[in-house]
Formats: sequence, C-alpha cells, structure tokens
Amino acid sequence: MQLIQQNPDFSAYLAVDEAIDHDHPVVRKTAARLVEGVTDSYEYARAAFEFVRDTIPHSQDSGDLRVTWRASDVLARGTGICHAKAHALAALLRAEDIPTALCYQQFEVVHGLVAVRFHGAWHRQDPRGNKPGVDARFSLDGERLPFTPDPAAGERDHPVLYDRPHPAVLHALRTATDRPHLCRILPTAL
Repeated sequence: MQLIQQNPDFSAYLAVDEAIDHDHPVVRKTAARLVEGVTDSYEYARAAFEFVRDTIPHSQDSGDLRVTWRASDVLARGTGICHAKAHALAALLRAEDIPTALCYQQFEVVHGLVAVRFHGAWHRQDPRGNKPGVDARFSLDGERLPFTPDPAAGERDHPVLYDRPHPAVLHALRTATDRPHLCRILPTAL
C-alpha cells in the first residue's frame, strides 16, 4: 500500500498539538527515561513502541472505563484505547525528533496506529497492546501489524498519514463520558 502524507511538510510530523503534547513534562520525563542507554534513534523508537504497547494497557482489554486522548494523560493514567496509545507513542517519538504520523484502519470502527519515518520511508506500527491472537511488533522490515483488513467485509487500510489526529476521532475521544460511551460514538469511517 502506498502511504500518502496529508501534509507535505515533514516538520508537521514533529509538531506539538493538543493531543500529541510532547512538550508536556510527563512526556519529556518518560522520553528521557527511555532514551537512557540507547545508541540510536531506531533503538529508541523500538523502546518507545514496546513501552507503550506493553506497559499501557488497552482500556478495552483491561476493563478500564476511563477515556484518555492527550498523550500526557495516557502516560500519566496508564490507560487508553488504540487511538490514545497512538497519540502517546507519537508524542514519545516526536520528543526525540522522529517524524511520526497518525494513520488508520477501518474495521467495525476506525482503528488507530502510527507510522514512523526511517530510511526515507514511512513504516506503520501498532502499539495497541498484545494479547492472545493479537501480536504487534516494531519493524522497519515489513509490517508486523496485529490486524489485516478484509476488503470483502468492507474493511480497509486508510493510506493517508495525518500530522494530527483525525477530527472525527479526536471529537469522539474528547466527548466520550466513559469507554462504553466511546465505543458507541467512535467513527465507523473517515
């Protein structure tokens, strides 16, 4: 699949916004902890991915009813759905000057993940969190995503790489009163 940058300016994929608040002290402190002992940006990106994937439970899997959407809140509260975890990973990567985009897949609802820029190309990564039947891995050598859309079922990969969260996704995250409410209002298409 050919990935398409929504914004041709690479600096947009390093920017701070209300959801990817990598200037926040919680994000900066977490990034500083993760960068200790790593030798290059690839190693840091893998560490940040594994940190978000493995230490921040997906709220649907854990039963946590709280809704987070801002990267700093995801890190501080230690919970989030796929979109929130993607925001946290994007913030941690951008904090170390690694261009990071938000991207989406369409299943029953829109699923969120990220793409990182290395070696002149974008590489999608899904920090959703592993569980039986779900196995995501950080990779620049072929995608290791946990879900593959079935076009016959109306599922698909969205090729657009966004520099900030899609407005429909952000609206749902910001207005949901709890996770069950969020599940009812998440967009089913972009």
